[in-house]
Amino acid sequence: MSKADHKVRKSSSNTRKLYNAITDVAGIEVGHCTDIDNLTGTTVILTRGGAVAGVDVRGAAPGTRETDAINPINLVEKVHAVVLTGGSAYGLAAADGVMGYLEGQGIGFPLGEGNVVPIVPAAALFDLGRGGTSFSGRPVAAFGRTACEGAKTGAVEQGNVGAGTGALTGILIENELKGGIGTASIDLDNGVVVGALVAVNAGGSPVNPDTGEFYAAFLEINNEFGGLKPASAAPLQAGKDQASTHKPPTTISNTTIAAVATNVELTKAQATKVAQMAHDGIARAIRPAHTMFDGDTIFALSTGERAIADLEGEGMWGDTAARINTIGSAAADTLARAIIHGMLAAESIGGMQSYTDRYGH
Repeated sequence: MSKADHKVRKSSSNTRKLYNAITDVAGIEVGHCTDIDNLTGTTVILTRGGAVAGVDVRGAAPGTRETDAINPINLVEKVHAVVLTGGSAYGLAAADGVMGYLEGQGIGFPLGEGNVVPIVPAAALFDLGRGGTSFSGRPVAAFGRTACEGAKTGAVEQGNVGAGTGALTGILIENELKGGIGTASIDLDNGVVVGALVAVNAGGSPVNPDTGEFYAAFLEINNEFGGLKPASAAPLQAGKDQASTHKPPTTISNTTIAAVATNVELTKAQATKVAQMAHDGIARAIRPAHTMFDGDTIFALSTGERAIADLEGEGMWGDTAARINTIGSAAADTLARAIIHGMLAAESIGGMQSYTDRYGH
């Protein structure tokens, strides 16, 4: 857990303990289902009270579900959960378990006579066969239910859990490092919070292979990365030696999937814009990003606890536009920080070496 965790910050309305996590946004819970044997898993972001949502897909190889439902021109206004899962397109079956769980709670789009349809968009990353595991070992509906049953507020487990269990980065540039689940948040004052949660499984690398430094380290807040040490020559040379003997994988499939959230009330169109802007966080933290072999997808959630007027902002094209810019920019930076947290929390497993083990952080 980073040094920024558990920091108490004051707002105009209350004092809350923040965990540098997406759960700092009121109304958000996170749960994981982790399958260590098959190096895969599912992460669920629950919004039991409903959240206005947007989505933006930038990678060329996405695996998604129910993204059309949250298009601003369509009927549905709120989602009740977002699923981030391993298993490629097969793993989207985990969303069935989430729907079943929420239906049992009476949570969903109301259809009358007590019937509901939970709205559960999902995105998948490719982790099939990682570390010598079976291609057929992938998330099923039970994964989604298990993640829901364990969902909670407060601190979020990071690294080799949920959708980050078998995550790997750097394949495209032959600088492979274990990826994982990461999260972060920021308090924008007046009680306005922006958070992010990401499963880092990128074809590109969050680490400069020539220096061993994180591309997005400059965004660190309050020493949250624990004092990153300069990379020594030994692991850098080892990484180069590994690259020189590296054999390109027969299948290059990756994908970074994420959700950003705010407690500010947004429309679907505004949430979609925030999702678009949040992709800048991937581009700041990972090189290359949004490739032909990634299905990079970001959901944006608004729990609506705060009015947008609670966020100060003035702009020549209107104060609301200026405030959306502030939220979107914060979402991008927070997502980039979450990516680093995911890399730092990841542990070596299945022949995939972690950043910490290689660079001695």
